[in-house]
Amino acid sequence: MSDFPILTAMTALPLAGALLIMLVRAATSSEGDPDGRKALTAGLVISLATFVVSLAVLVAFDPSREGYQFVRSYEWYGGISYKMGVDGLSVMLILLTTLLMPFCFLASFPQTSKSGNEVRRPVKERATEYVVAFLVLESFIIGAFCALDLILFYIFFEAGLIPMFLIIGVWGGKERIYASFKFFLYTLFGSLFMLAAIVYMYLQAGTSDIEVLEQTGFAPGAQTWLWLAFLASFAVKLPMWPVHTWLPDAHVQAPTAGSVLLAGVLLKLGGYGLMRFSLPMFPDASEMFQPLMFALSVVAIVYASLVAWRQTDMKKLVAYSSVAHMGFVTLGLFSFTEVGVQGAVFQMISHGLISGALFLLVGVVYERAHTREIARYGGIVQKMPVFAVLFMLFTMANVGLPGTSGFVGEILTMVGGFQASTWAAAGAALGVIFSAVYMLTLYRRTIFGALTDRLPVPVSEMDDVTARELLPLLALAGLVVLLGVKPGLIFDITEGASLRVLEMMAGG
Repeated sequence: MSDFPILTAMTALPLAGALLIMLVRAATSSEGDPDGRKALTAGLVISLATFVVSLAVLVAFDPSREGYQFVRSYEWYGGISYKMGVDGLSVMLILLTTLLMPFCFLASFPQTSKSGNEVRRPVKERATEYVVAFLVLESFIIGAFCALDLILFYIFFEAGLIPMFLIIGVWGGKERIYASFKFFLYTLFGSLFMLAAIVYMYLQAGTSDIEVLEQTGFAPGAQTWLWLAFLASFAVKLPMWPVHTWLPDAHVQAPTAGSVLLAGVLLKLGGYGLMRFSLPMFPDASEMFQPLMFALSVVAIVYASLVAWRQTDMKKLVAYSSVAHMGFVTLGLFSFTEVGVQGAVFQMISHGLISGALFLLVGVVYERAHTREIARYGGIVQKMPVFAVLFMLFTMANVGLPGTSGFVGEILTMVGGFQASTWAAAGAALGVIFSAVYMLTLYRRTIFGALTDRLPVPVSEMDDVTARELLPLLALAGLVVLLGVKPGLIFDITEGASLRVLEMMAGG
């Protein structure tokens, strides 16, 4: 494997699959696939193949080695190169991406209710284009995590906007056009500042090679402006308060699979960027802005939790929950402690699994009842006991129950935050309490109580989760519990990358 460009192959595989699907579509008629099953099956197979390749990368990855591995570099022009490589941080985020993608396709298949009276179609039209959009998005996300050239990273980072814009704008809800443009413009505007910073860094260093830039000592005054420019992009992507308002709209309007990928992976690009670029390349500015980041983190955790408590739409509640949980990531990263940084990385992985599962669960009841309004639900446990058990598990994980991965990420980021600032850790602890309030309130209102007839389809006529819906939920449940009791599976891989970031900060 040492001579094989496996990272390039892994990045190109979904893109090549998307091209093949389009060629087959052009050579045949869409009438041969009226419900999109063939296209979705092809997407599922390609995404599973990509997952297998990512597993091969993980198996071949040596956590004891310092720096980046599987590095391949091809010069483009004037210090700009196509350079790919991974460390422990990027390996785990790539694996998270390739794991969630097959679940997105499984959630998109049409299925018939057990009564046979209804055929549920999450993707009602243009299934081929839908599959292509997801595969192209997967390629761009993997490319962003593998890129070791700053301009190459920016290309992948920005290119991912296009398929996600289409996923929301074409296959979303009634307000999909508004939500897709808001998502696109917010992210694009923030990234323009990062582009200006990248140009400055290239002119100063004569290269956009990330490994070289990590060793380039930028002047403290320049670091301040460069750090702010990068923050403008990554804060929107995370998203941080107060540039978070695009996320609830995007989630509510996106199809279920789009929400899974948006919360599970795309938000992690923001945390990844802060850890990969802001901390090691601008250490002086990072230390100077530490109080600001602590303040924004605590406000995000507390404010988003309180707003989530008052939501009437399930998806919007889970979306605000994501804003709060990303606040723990920034709290841990800017604690500048090993336990905090490791906790932040773990929190990103854990949140990807838990939020992905929660959006899948919301999609299950939405496909049956055609509404996400919390007040119209009640008594689900009486007709959907398996759903109720799974919903309970992921609710507890989202709250941070010991024994689940949610607990590990939150407690470590708070320990790291406490070492740097007691008031920041105290504010984050308030967020943990508030998260229990809004998640348990959601669970009580929807799962318990009397059977409701306030839905378009009464709960009494709703069938429990099907085998296709159960498979990804069980897989995610197993991982959430496994990582909750054995977090070393993640820490052993990410420790080298976390320590390297802290060493570069200390050396800066």
